[in-house]
Amino acid sequence: MKIYKHVSIILLAFTAMLFTQCTDAYDAYNKTGVNDGEGERDAYFLRQHMVNMQNWVIPSVAHANQFTEQLLGGPYGGYFADVSPGFNNRNFSTYTPENAWITPTFDNALKNAVTSYNTILTMTEDPVYLSVAKILKVMAMARVTDVYGPIPYSKLGATGALNAPYDSQETVYNTMISDLNAAIEALTANQTSDFSSKADRFYAGKTLNWIKLANSVKLRLAIRMANVSPASAKTAAEEVISNPVGPMSSNSDNAVLVLIPGQTNPYQVGMIDWNGGDTRIGADITSYMNGYNDPRRQQYFDPSLFTDASITNGYIGFRSGVTIPSPQSIGQQYSNMSAGMRAESSMRIMCAAEVAFLRAEGALRGWNMGGSAKDLYESGITLSFGQWGVSGAATYISDSTSVPVRYTDPLGRFSYSGTTSTVKIAWDDRSSSITGPNLERIITQKWIAIFPDGIEAWSEFRRTGYPKLMPVVVNNSSVVNTARMARRLPYPQSEYTGNLTNVEYAVANYLKGADNMATDIWWAKKD
Repeated sequence: MKIYKHVSIILLAFTAMLFTQCTDAYDAYNKTGVNDGEGERDAYFLRQHMVNMQNWVIPSVAHANQFTEQLLGGPYGGYFADVSPGFNNRNFSTYTPENAWITPTFDNALKNAVTSYNTILTMTEDPVYLSVAKILKVMAMARVTDVYGPIPYSKLGATGALNAPYDSQETVYNTMISDLNAAIEALTANQTSDFSSKADRFYAGKTLNWIKLANSVKLRLAIRMANVSPASAKTAAEEVISNPVGPMSSNSDNAVLVLIPGQTNPYQVGMIDWNGGDTRIGADITSYMNGYNDPRRQQYFDPSLFTDASITNGYIGFRSGVTIPSPQSIGQQYSNMSAGMRAESSMRIMCAAEVAFLRAEGALRGWNMGGSAKDLYESGITLSFGQWGVSGAATYISDSTSVPVRYTDPLGRFSYSGTTSTVKIAWDDRSSSITGPNLERIITQKWIAIFPDGIEAWSEFRRTGYPKLMPVVVNNSSVVNTARMARRLPYPQSEYTGNLTNVEYAVANYLKGADNMATDIWWAKKD
């Protein structure tokens, strides 16, 4: 793993340079008589800030991606496990992360996505650009609030500075939905007005796709707050379905970030290029997918690399939250993310399969989601199989016997002897309650479908308790309950040195608990 601080300085310097150039360009812009050169200059910087926001929804920069996706979201979401023994006693997996590990997820969105957003506000009055930027701001900041809880949002300064007042998480969510509503309304009125493909690495400037994405994100937020604000959640979710454009419904709608030419996929960097890889696939997801004999495994994972003749190679994950053995090559024998996925010149941001599962849960709650819970659930599986070019969805959907397998470590060190999930794939028509087994089915299959989006997976685990994940072997925290696992991250130390009054107010009035990893955030399951 590289040193994050040095990269952060470079990124911030680059962002500051862009910000200065963009605001200078705007100040010199003559709205009544701009010449072609000035107009093109402003358009160039506007496009760059739009792309910059897209790059920071799920970080495409390798160092930032490693912290937020491979070392935080991946292990907490059940997808990945640390295999670098140098991480022992200071990592997320055993609940003792250093402050340098806690900071990136908080800082990245504010210092990059929000800074670019505020710059865009000074550069254009075009409702399409402004609305797309608003959607990107919501997407980036939703991940921040889901990790920390209350955050600065509505009162963020024009420079994206961190010394801003906090909002309660409920306020953040309500404001994000209002922002999405405004964006959806403006884009719907301009849905035939496509914009520059140079400003859009998701959809090459297709406005209609951005309406579908905004509706899909709104549905995700609505489902997240279904347990704590059910009336508002139902209203927001049903608005998505009644919208004339609606959410994503096919794989052609998927939000995919096309990487900048010459940029290496960050998963390739973190899982292979640096020291042979600091991370491998987690034992949780291989245990589920092996038990289900899931044909998507070959698209997700490479087989393990054990040379011991007594070990049959297959899709074997490494257990997260253990004392990592030395040398690092031991852990690197376990399955890795597939070479094909690591080599892709794009990153998946949100997919239609997830939307189908969101709608399935809404229907299970009795909301009008444009279909039955069963049909939408099965549609989610079918869409996921189609996304990965895998056949056999109908057979998989009808499987009423397979269950996740108990994890057996081939080296005999970290096997799991506890109770595993017994959830099957096939829908149970006898159970229509939100508290019955079908909710676990929906969340489990959604979890498999959205791999490797660990922050989203961890959020849904904290909200629902699903999928059932193995507890850590080593818990170095004095506050985190091993059975409940980490519930959030504490605020970075920089907030206590540069934003003390606001962070202390948020902890005392909004967080409803100590600023540590054991305190539940607003929408989390409390038992």
